[in-house]
Amino acid sequence: MFRGINSVNLDAKGRMALPARLREALGERGDASLVVTIDTRERCLLLYPLMEWEVIQARLESLSNMRRSARLVQRLLIGHATDVELDGNGRLLLPAMLREFAGLSKKLVLLGQGNKIEIWAEDLWQKRLKEWLDERAGDVLDDSDDFSDLSV
Repeated sequence: MFRGINSVNLDAKGRMALPARLREALGERGDASLVVTIDTRERCLLLYPLMEWEVIQARLESLSNMRRSARLVQRLLIGHATDVELDGNGRLLLPAMLREFAGLSKKLVLLGQGNKIEIWAEDLWQKRLKEWLDERAGDVLDDSDDFSDLSV
């Protein structure tokens, strides 16, 4: 399970070091292989343990490709999905095309989201965080039946 927020740097070769706490979480799960893909709603990347990704990919592949929306999501998520491995120093290489999509340069934010890690350009993360807080995110919880049983 991934949770919390971390700031990391991207080196000139497009590698980022995964913080020890996140590497330990991967180790506990027995997952050394990872998959990175794009997020279809935000300009960030999604990093999954391979075992988690395989479940998602199977669900995506089960959608009828006769439906335009299903084909689009399959193209975006599966089409951009790339296998990545941690090197001996706990770094992983993010593909150039995916870095470009998310606008990643030097400063990154890693955001644990349960079964995955979001990878954000730090400046975009700060901008979006401010927007969400300004939109009064707490009011969203009050107005939705989806969260009626949630106590935070």
